[in-house]
Amino acid sequence: MTLRFYKNAFSQVSRTIAAWIFIAGLVLVGFGFMIYLLPKLFATLAAIVFFVAGIGCVITSVKIFLTQRKLDRLHHQSPNISEWEKYYS
Repeated sequence: MTLRFYKNAFSQVSRTIAAWIFIAGLVLVGFGFMIYLLPKLFATLAAIVFFVAGIGCVITSVKIFLTQRKLDRLHHQSPNISEWEKYYS
């Protein structure tokens, strides 16, 4: 057993990154093998995930558009606009 009075931070970071890359590789191999064995099931699951993600994106974008529209209306209806706001808007 070696006693070290310092920490080699770079070594620790590189080992942690290597461990995460190894785990990600094993997960990808496992998913690939499961997709190979059950392609119809995973195609359906992927379609559901993309459909739900698409609906989430649409809902989020509609919320942003409506909020921006509301802010534009409030900005244009405001009677006390300073000179700074006139110049930079």
